[in-house]
Amino acid sequence: MLIRFQSSTCFIIMPSHNCHSIVDAMLKMDYSEDFCIAMDFSPEFVVRLMEAGFLVMSAYIHSDGKEPLYILLPKLHLVRSALFFENLHIKKSIRRYIKHYELRYDVEFDHILDCCIKKHGSDWLTPPLIDCIKKIRDLSLYNPNQHQTARKAITAKLPGVRPVSFALYRDGKLTAGEFGIVCGRVYTSYSGYYDEDNAGTVQLILTTKYLQENGFSFFDLGMPMDYKTDLGALDINPNEFVRLFRG
Repeated sequence: MLIRFQSSTCFIIMPSHNCHSIVDAMLKMDYSEDFCIAMDFSPEFVVRLMEAGFLVMSAYIHSDGKEPLYILLPKLHLVRSALFFENLHIKKSIRRYIKHYELRYDVEFDHILDCCIKKHGSDWLTPPLIDCIKKIRDLSLYNPNQHQTARKAITAKLPGVRPVSFALYRDGKLTAGEFGIVCGRVYTSYSGYYDEDNAGTVQLILTTKYLQENGFSFFDLGMPMDYKTDLGALDINPNEFVRLFRG
């Protein structure tokens, strides 16, 4: 379904839609917008958007006097920043700092998420999207006390999708972190923060090395920015991204 939105034509994606087919249609028609629109914040639907290659964002629309209205903005970037491990570039000026830090995978998730919101605000990391991401994470985590049938049902709903974090420590103190989504063999970065100079760059470098060492295909960095290009990331078009993402 297409609608006019702010002088542009945008897809509205419904829970009944095949999200992969929506992406195929966008590529076939050379869709000229980064965003689509959706209204359903259920974990199962958002997971299907993530599986299709969307970076799922959100926005506040208005309040009707009772409660605020939010929408989902699934984003398939017209230009996507992808860091292929062989292209990782570490500047000489940063090399001497790396040895002072330790990267830990998937720890302090809620705290890192809160720090990202504190640092960058909640313009797109809206309360209902954060709640949904936390629910997806809770459902994807293994619970040994959970009945096997229930675990299988959850796994069937959330195949290969898990929100995770990367935490950087110096002398036992958390100095930088980010969270994102693991889908298959691709990790997509959603947001990050740092508390001291150079820590953010070191965290990205060590995260890249972690992904490479653990069998990931590439590091999906979302929107292109200079600091990502400085690390060796390449700008790729949606067709190339989807091909690699589906890999």
